[in-house]
Amino acid sequence: MCGASGIIVSVDIVVPNQTRYLGLIGNIAEQVAKELDVFTGDRDTLAYHLNLVLTEAMVNAIQYASPDDENEQKTVRICIEIEDENLCIRVYDHGQGFDLEAVPTPSFGELHERGRGIFLIRTLMDAVDYRKTECGNVLEMRKKLA
Repeated sequence: MCGASGIIVSVDIVVPNQTRYLGLIGNIAEQVAKELDVFTGDRDTLAYHLNLVLTEAMVNAIQYASPDDENEQKTVRICIEIEDENLCIRVYDHGQGFDLEAVPTPSFGELHERGRGIFLIRTLMDAVDYRKTECGNVLEMRKKLA
């Protein structure tokens, strides 16, 4: 869990499990990054990186959801928290889940449309964790802002 005291920003969004909401989520991440007083680096670059990791995480949540199960929730929940100088993004899904450690580094010599999202997320964030919870699966991405 990311923490609950001393929070500077806390955004909690639930959207339908549809790709048409990718732009909205990416734009929210960009706006959060551009408003951070605790970040002294290049805010435009941070905004781009947050848009990219959130879009990739949401695409995975949508793509690997269980569309055949009528009882399955058809939403993706995104939580963005900034506490002190720490950014935490959690993306909750209701799919079958996956083993984060088993995701291989992609081969960039071959052009494949799949397999690069987790690599990008790991590259741009300081820590990445994926686990099952009572609320579904959660991909947690953390970054130090100072």
